[in-house]
Amino acid sequence: MNSSLVYLVQTDTTVGFSSSNDEKLTKLKQREKSKKILHTVNSFKTLNNFTRVPKYHRKFVRNSKKTTFIYSNLKSFRVVDKVSKFYDFIDKFDILYSTSANKTSCNFEYEFAFLNTDVIVENNFGFFETTASKIYMLKNKKLKKIR
Repeated sequence: MNSSLVYLVQTDTTVGFSSSNDEKLTKLKQREKSKKILHTVNSFKTLNNFTRVPKYHRKFVRNSKKTTFIYSNLKSFRVVDKVSKFYDFIDKFDILYSTSANKTSCNFEYEFAFLNTDVIVENNFGFFETTASKIYMLKNKKLKKIR
């Protein structure tokens, strides 16, 4: 599997585009280049290779499900739970950029998603929207809820 391709996949939170190329995703979604795209990772071991979780928040991060955290390096990560159907996909890559499969500030449209993807990864359940992940910004001892 080529991680630089754009995959349309049912993530643990909603229908999304996944790729190792964040510039490709930014262009595809027609969003500002300054706006960051989150990383989805398969484990906490992989997460520790890219950022440091403040000691004060480690238990909260480990026990959170479907939650994105923005760390002090201003990168955002969500660890995919092993029971999630998305886990089998993300485990093949360890880490990918992930974003919802829609234009910025718009709802999911099948046509837009199918026309702008390189590979479609669909399971028996098909594609469906669910609630977006919660987002928190972590500082050394402070926690700020973004969404």
